[in-house]
Amino acid sequence: MRQWIRTGLRAHRGFIVFLLCLGVFRTAIADWNPIPTGSMRPTLLEGDVVFVNRLAYDLKLPLTDVVLAHLGEPRRGDVVTFASPLDGTRLIKRIAALPGDTVEMRDEVLYLNGEPARYDAPETVVEALSEVGAQVPAVRWTEHLQGHERRVQWLQGVSARKNFGPVTVPPAQYLVLGDNRDNSADSRYIGFVPRHLLIGQARRVMVSADILTNWLPRWDRFGRGI
Repeated sequence: MRQWIRTGLRAHRGFIVFLLCLGVFRTAIADWNPIPTGSMRPTLLEGDVVFVNRLAYDLKLPLTDVVLAHLGEPRRGDVVTFASPLDGTRLIKRIAALPGDTVEMRDEVLYLNGEPARYDAPETVVEALSEVGAQVPAVRWTEHLQGHERRVQWLQGVSARKNFGPVTVPPAQYLVLGDNRDNSADSRYIGFVPRHLLIGQARRVMVSADILTNWLPRWDRFGRGI
């Protein structure tokens, strides 16, 4: 048996080294993350696969949350992947507030350090709720706040936490929100995200397929920046 194992290792040495290098690459340098839910609609869709830069903020010991060195600072508006502080599930959301910021939400309107967001360019759409197999009316807006803008979405007739705060973000933690504000398990439900749980910054959509209907490629989303 030992001789068989040694022979197998020698025969597949190159492939084993490749797998080890791939593992280190994905856990320490860069990764790709499938989008399974609609919490970041309309920015990201179910079936998108995004490229994640794991060196955007910290260099970590592979396969751990141990930070070896700080490489950059998270910014408001960054789309990040992270391990949920509740159960470790990998999530993807947008950073809405940094350490020291005071943030609140009133009737869906986001306030940052006392300044309300401005909303324009409304668009009415019908959105599928994949979790319950229903379709609901939705309104998309461009949210402008302190030099940043993004498209966000509010769902009609859906129970969600439309008010919170004001709260002040603690040191070395971040408040994250999904762009699909009424269908996102974000900091309103899971709390602040400590920096050491940040995995990386999502930069662009690598590939995409319509997994809710026909699984056809969405060619127009390939390579799209986030």
